[in-house]
Amino acid sequence: MKKIKSDPPDCTPNLLAMRDTLEILGGKWKLLILHYLTAREDSLNTFNKIEKDIEGISAKVLSKELKDLEAHLLITRTVQKTKPVTVQYSISEYGKTTEKVIKTLVEWGKNHRTQLID
Repeated sequence: MKKIKSDPPDCTPNLLAMRDTLEILGGKWKLLILHYLTAREDSLNTFNKIEKDIEGISAKVLSKELKDLEAHLLITRTVQKTKPVTVQYSISEYGKTTEKVIKTLVEWGKNHRTQLID
C-alpha cells in the first residue's frame, strides 16, 4: 500500500491492521459463529446444531467458515470418540478476545435499528 504524503504518521499501519482484521473476521458469518460459540460456551456445539441454530447458513459455508476460524486459532475443534463420531466446536481462549468487539457491534446494531425506527 503506497503511503500518501498527507496521511497522519500511523494511518497506514492502522489501515493495514484494519484490513487484516476484516480479512479474518469479515464476511456474513464469522462474527455470528464466534458470537454463537461464546454465548454457548458450556454447551455441546456440534456442526449440525450450529447449522440448525444459525438461520440461513448452508453446510458448505459453515464448514468453510469453521475451518477458517480454526486456522486463525479463534475456535477449537474436538473429535470425540463416540459412535458415530461427534465433533465439537468451542471458542478458544484467543477467540474470547473478540468478545469486546462483538459486544460493541451488537450495541451499535441495536442503536442503529433504533435510529432507523425513530
